[in-house]
Amino acid sequence: MKPLFESDIKSLPLLGRGKVRDIYAVGEDKLLIVTTDRLSAFDVILQDPIPRKGEVLTRTALFWFDKLGHILPNQLTGIAPEDVVAADEREQVAGRSLVVKRLKPLPIEAVVRGYVIGSGWKDYVATGKISGITLPVGLQQAAKLEQPIFTPSTKAEQGTHDETIEFAEVERLLGAALAAKVRDVAIRLYSEARDYAATRGIIIADTKFEFGLDEAGTLYLIDEALTPDSSRFWPADSYREGISPPSFDKQFVRDYLETLDWNKQAPAPKLPADVLDKTSAKYIEAYERLTGKAL
Repeated sequence: MKPLFESDIKSLPLLGRGKVRDIYAVGEDKLLIVTTDRLSAFDVILQDPIPRKGEVLTRTALFWFDKLGHILPNQLTGIAPEDVVAADEREQVAGRSLVVKRLKPLPIEAVVRGYVIGSGWKDYVATGKISGITLPVGLQQAAKLEQPIFTPSTKAEQGTHDETIEFAEVERLLGAALAAKVRDVAIRLYSEARDYAATRGIIIADTKFEFGLDEAGTLYLIDEALTPDSSRFWPADSYREGISPPSFDKQFVRDYLETLDWNKQAPAPKLPADVLDKTSAKYIEAYERLTGKAL
């Protein structure tokens, strides 16, 4: 599959392009989501696509939608993407696209953390808290939490950073009842996925969910779910506290970029071929480990 930096579907109206996904309208009630091979780091879209990344993200999300469907309905329609585009556009959508219900997204990122890492670690070091939740004193980097915690964030515009918010702000945005439901279902989704992944030798350190509502007010799991882009996957056999463990996600790219004299503003530097290849291999390995299937 040739890497795809940006889709070019003329047969459907383009609604927008995110950091990774291009979104098109399919009638009034459905969307075509094309997962490209774009990669963003530090909220900047990199110039070089990661081979097979979109395919991995789509297949991984489908795996989790199926596995966790008993917890919450999801956005899938069952319609093949190749059936909603012109014949000469089918190659662009094959293996990397979903036709989904058109729902109203909630204005938050539902982040669940099982380990103290990333921005959560920085907040903990500075305040002893993450998202207003006080944690035990003396935790090390990458420490496992006794129970997973809900640490929501705002949805930032492209090029800006998500901001962690406290649960009270989620209640203000969504109302108390919906806020509690989102928190509880996000923790349950994470917990079941974490327990399954552990049987495959993978630690899911944290993850981000997005939810949407239909006109009847039913809550759905939307966007992606538990992919290497929305989660931190660590190989269990190399995990230990006190360090940032190696991972199957784009942390490999972040670590490379940190070695450069770059101000983390666009345009991003180009990635060498070996970084592209190794990153692609990490995405593929994550999928194959989780599912037990070859890509």
